[in-house]
Amino acid sequence: MYGTVARMKVKPGMMGKLKELMGAEEMQGIPGLVSSTVYQMDSDSNELYLAVAFDTKETYTKNAESPEQNARYEQMVALLDGAPEWHDGEVVYRHPA
Repeated sequence: MYGTVARMKVKPGMMGKLKELMGAEEMQGIPGLVSSTVYQMDSDSNELYLAVAFDTKETYTKNAESPEQNARYEQMVALLDGAPEWHDGEVVYRHPA
């Protein structure tokens, strides 16, 4: 598996819209997507960490380079205070497997 972890800062008052966007139907059924988890920090309710896993690096890259993903990204980043901080890499452990 392959994926990314992103640190994001949501604009004040935009958390509801971001949750709505992340739960939208177009976010479902992305080829190769295994999981997507968002953490909201106790220390700052506008700070989020997103962890996404794909079945392979190839499907991750294909999605990242697609026009559909770019459109989803543009919608998301409009709700953020700056661009996300991305950290891509191979998933070396997951429980349950």
